Amino acid sequence: MSDSRPQDRQNSPDNVLDGIPVGPDEGALFARFLDGHDLAPNSRRAMTQDVRKFAVWFSTANKEPFVAGRVTTRDVSDFKNWLRRGQEQAVATVNRALVTLRRYFGWLVDQGHVPANPVKPVKELKRQQLAPKGMERQDVRRLLREVELRQDVRANAVFHLFLYTGCRCGDLVGLELDALQLGERSGTFRFGKGNKQRWVPLPLPVRRALQAYLETRPPVTSDRVFIGERGPLTESGIRSLCDKYSALIGVRIHPHLLRHTMAHQYLADNPGDLVGLAQVLGHENLNTTARYTKHTQQQLGEAAERLSY
Repeated sequence: MSDSRPQDRQNSPDNVLDGIPVGPDEGALFARFLDGHDLAPNSRRAMTQDVRKFAVWFSTANKEPFVAGRVTTRDVSDFKNWLRRGQEQAVATVNRALVTLRRYFGWLVDQGHVPANPVKPVKELKRQQLAPKGMERQDVRRLLREVELRQDVRANAVFHLFLYTGCRCGDLVGLELDALQLGERSGTFRFGKGNKQRWVPLPLPVRRALQAYLETRPPVTSDRVFIGERGPLTESGIRSLCDKYSALIGVRIHPHLLRHTMAHQYLADNPGDLVGLAQVLGHENLNTTARYTKHTQQQLGEAAERLSY
């Protein structure tokens, strides 16, 4: 008695194109392609799905069985448009199908089964460039309020630095005492070393948070500003802190989200000042900073909801 399960038979090499009108050798060819590449199970499954999808579309659109040698560049282009416009599939899904087909037909060319790759001239869809997502203002308030309620002076200093300077996690854990200049009327935070140094201003809320932490900082020999239970705070420690407060406020927090949040808020309060934001964030190319001028997916959705005719 065979103990093969239905899903095993569906995934076996001889059945990858079963149930689809195809030429007599197409199933075996595609099985050879799959077996000739070291593919993870998920990749194998996804590529099979892409080729099956194309074969079904080909046989329906052209009223003939799918035969690789009969595929034209027009077929691939029309398939791409059908996925995007007819099926309203995501850009990433459409592009993945094109990558799969390009790879398969490239293998067919190498093996001498088709003279040219019909997928090669077909360009992938461009992904819409959106601004990196930041935290909503009310979520920032909830975070800082929760920190204050718990009288967590170290977390208060950490989150204020992220939210007011846009520093990276590595910048924060590497921060040393001599890189801070705190005064009653001003303060600065030195990033980097050598020729890569830059000074970032520290607004009053940050100076207050840092001063409160420094007054309670453990008396250790390390020059690092932030100290954990076993010595200087590490990036792992920062992420654990973010995880802790993520659970408390019900919003996923991570260091780069806080950096994005600062960038969005800076431009909201200083419209058009890309040069200033680039200096604060340490961007050498303004094009990197300019992505924060684009809308987020949520902003686009809200703008679309305001349309009326």
